[in-house]
Amino acid sequence: MNKLESRITALYANPKPKYSEEDKAIFEDFVQALNKGEIRACYKENSLWKVNRWIKKGILLGFRLGVLQEYNAGELWHFFDKDTLPLKSIRLEDQIRIVPGGSSIRSGCFIAKGVTLMPPAYINIGAWVDEHTMVDSHTLVGSCAQIGKRVHLSAGAMIGGVLEPIGSRPVIIEDDAFIGGNSGIYEGIIVSERVVIASGTIMNNSTPVYDSVAGNFLPRDEDGSFTIPPNAVVVPGSRRLRQNPDFQVYCPIIIKYRDAKTDAALALECELRNALE
Repeated sequence: MNKLESRITALYANPKPKYSEEDKAIFEDFVQALNKGEIRACYKENSLWKVNRWIKKGILLGFRLGVLQEYNAGELWHFFDKDTLPLKSIRLEDQIRIVPGGSSIRSGCFIAKGVTLMPPAYINIGAWVDEHTMVDSHTLVGSCAQIGKRVHLSAGAMIGGVLEPIGSRPVIIEDDAFIGGNSGIYEGIIVSERVVIASGTIMNNSTPVYDSVAGNFLPRDEDGSFTIPPNAVVVPGSRRLRQNPDFQVYCPIIIKYRDAKTDAALALECELRNALE
């Protein structure tokens, strides 16, 4: 346990009626470490994703420490939030492209070089967005969600966040995945490398995913959710109710795994993204 982790853990475990300036300085060090990518809410070790529980404790501590404050920059933005949770400061040297039109990034998330944000998009505290990813219009990246390199989050995509329970895994989108418009990925789903999620697909840990290529439903992983296999192409579908086959319920379906035809269909999107960077 490093020094910052031990100090955050101790503060979280021992609530105070009034926090000192030193306590707030510890939290500020924590937020800056998140901003720089020195710490993250979830990390991959030996091919498995592991949750950094103390990171979530630190974020929840920020809500406890803060007091409501007015933030006002004239016509640019005007809002009321905890004084511990301001907007993230972005500089030209960060090489992040933020197209004007109302996007918001909370301080305490990591945004790598080459990321493009189309308006309006929202990235919450604890999130990680890696290099050359496109966050398109009306897209949400929730608290602690982990987004890999060269991912495309299409317009209206919802990537769910999680702070509580502390041990819950956030949604993870691995490198080179394509998330279609108006789709929703929630409740600890892992979308592996090069997966394609079709527009309008909704995925969570209570809705089984059927692999039509293998002919079976995906098993739950050790975190009680689902891991979409690398290169899978997932579309919205349905399945019959066992109790009453006259009715059907929603079911995401893996219809195939990526091939040359799939890559060609996404080639135009890659060219557009390169032009936007």
